[in-house]
Amino acid sequence: MSRLLSTLAAALALTLGATQAHADATLDKVRQRGRLSVGIDGASPPFGLLDPATGKTGGYQTELAADIARRLGVQLETVPVTASTRVQFLQSGKVDLLIANIQWTQERSEILSFAPTPYDLIGGGALVAKASGIKRWEDLRGKVACVSQGSNFAKPLAETYGAVVKGLRGIPESLLALKGGTCAASVHIQPALYEKLTGPNAAEWKDFELGTRDQLIPSPTVVWTRRGESDTQAFVDKAIQDWHRSGFLLKVARQHGVPDTWIAQQHQRALQGQFDRAPYDFAVYTDAQSAAEGKKP
Repeated sequence: MSRLLSTLAAALALTLGATQAHADATLDKVRQRGRLSVGIDGASPPFGLLDPATGKTGGYQTELAADIARRLGVQLETVPVTASTRVQFLQSGKVDLLIANIQWTQERSEILSFAPTPYDLIGGGALVAKASGIKRWEDLRGKVACVSQGSNFAKPLAETYGAVVKGLRGIPESLLALKGGTCAASVHIQPALYEKLTGPNAAEWKDFELGTRDQLIPSPTVVWTRRGESDTQAFVDKAIQDWHRSGFLLKVARQHGVPDTWIAQQHQRALQGQFDRAPYDFAVYTDAQSAAEGKKP
């Protein structure tokens, strides 16, 4: 029995050592190559804007990513991701972080890790034709609701409201399907749909409206890392808390027209040392924070 316990203890020590080595790898590699690679949404106002001169996406998400790169003392590389590629890009190492309007869900947290302080709280909106008669989420029962592949809105739409969910590549394909009559509603993060109705191309959407007043499952928006990279979580989380406390996040949101009611509230809470926390593995994160600060957990 004692021999078995010794073997198990040795195996556990090797596993923990491998986990720590993996956890340390990302920031070390980033600093060594002098570049942080961050997955962001493509041109998706108000969160990302396409610069026609360079063909690159800039704006809100890019500025947040640039601040993390600055803290690391490296250059920033942004990589546009979609709902169908973002997890693959992160897991394969094509990007080091995801700052791409990906809300926390239990399912996602089982395959990825994340910095637990959210930088936004966003739910779903339903863009519908004004003549559709859709005024509540319940009105989608039996109707086709188009979402992005992998969207966390799919489950509540189907299970709670009885919609027929159709997953498409992304928001552009979903909006095209809405205009073509393939779906009765295009369900995506509410700020992106609001921008369609109020932005520079609003005239194109004069026959459409947001069909509900309330957002679908408002959820914390977090920065995602690879599974188990606790030091990266701790580093990014400290940056996000600084964003809230200093007013940097509020300033950048207002600069780019991102709805800021929740962010403004969080700024006031941060000034008092209070922060919202998305669900996470408390033990892993606390150990990482303590190690970073040279303290015992």
